[in-house]
Amino acid sequence: MTLPTPRPVREWHDVDRSRFRDEIMPLGQPALLRGLVRDWPAVQAESIADYLRGFDLSSNCEVLIGAPSSGGRFFYGDDFGVMNFQKREAALGALVDRLEQAAGEESPPALAGQALIIPQILPGFAADNRLALVDDGVAPRMWIGSRVIVACHYDTLSNIACVVAGHRRFTLFPPEQVRNLYVGPYESTPAGAPVSLVDFDAPDLERFPRFAEAMATAQHAELAPGDALYIPYMWWHHVRSLDAFNLLVNYWWSEAEGAVLAPLDCFVHGLLSLRDLPEEQRAAWRAMFEHFVFRADGDPMAHLPPETQGVLGHTAPERARALRQHLAQMLAARAG
Repeated sequence: MTLPTPRPVREWHDVDRSRFRDEIMPLGQPALLRGLVRDWPAVQAESIADYLRGFDLSSNCEVLIGAPSSGGRFFYGDDFGVMNFQKREAALGALVDRLEQAAGEESPPALAGQALIIPQILPGFAADNRLALVDDGVAPRMWIGSRVIVACHYDTLSNIACVVAGHRRFTLFPPEQVRNLYVGPYESTPAGAPVSLVDFDAPDLERFPRFAEAMATAQHAELAPGDALYIPYMWWHHVRSLDAFNLLVNYWWSEAEGAVLAPLDCFVHGLLSLRDLPEEQRAAWRAMFEHFVFRADGDPMAHLPPETQGVLGHTAPERARALRQHLAQMLAARAG
């Protein structure tokens, strides 16, 4: 069976902060921001390794190491209890040296430092390479490695990923495709977020037949140095680094700073409290969530004065604190 070909992510040029927030973000779609960071000194550098050596590289970081036989895919091993890679602590400078060395090897290992917080691991880099599209308080993170594959996953944050060195290929799916991506265990994951079990290089359609439906909705983008990709909240993305030495800087941020609890907390609570109810009870709670939480019919409390809406209306900060404490006490009582 031939899988559908993903359509290209829409490209944008000459994007500034206002255009990003007013035109791109409201679409709720991935956006390829061509040349967004082409003027960064790190992108302009003739050698990214030499450029990095201009900073203090003595801080330690966690390094993922996979055997050459892994094909660069950081994934599960023979069962879901083990991974096909190891984790080691090393100085960032040692990782840079090893990546340079591995670039000349015929059968190199897979090497990666992932989500490294740049102000901590590489002081001075962020000041020289700034992204005007996000607030200054958003800490950039570094993804540095060889030819590796990050399994398809989602993030509960908005994301701009900027390619500094090497090339990267992204395949993206909207959040509703979760049913067609065959997600692995929640508790045991290769890198923190649940991942799709489908091998994108050799998809097993007998085991994962609905993956073809997911591919019918997929978008893809290939980024060169200086390009950036906007990945909206909870969009699934599979990432492939295409060169022997790759560096990407990304920015995660939340558009819901006032949320009383993280949605993930609610999700876990829902698994514990709703999933195993009888069908008619799940249907009743589904209606409650649709009406009061997702507001499928608009503001559910518009018929009441604001001062009488309570928790079903706008939650003031002091009320939010009291509700959090109440919820914590209820969970503690049930755990006991």
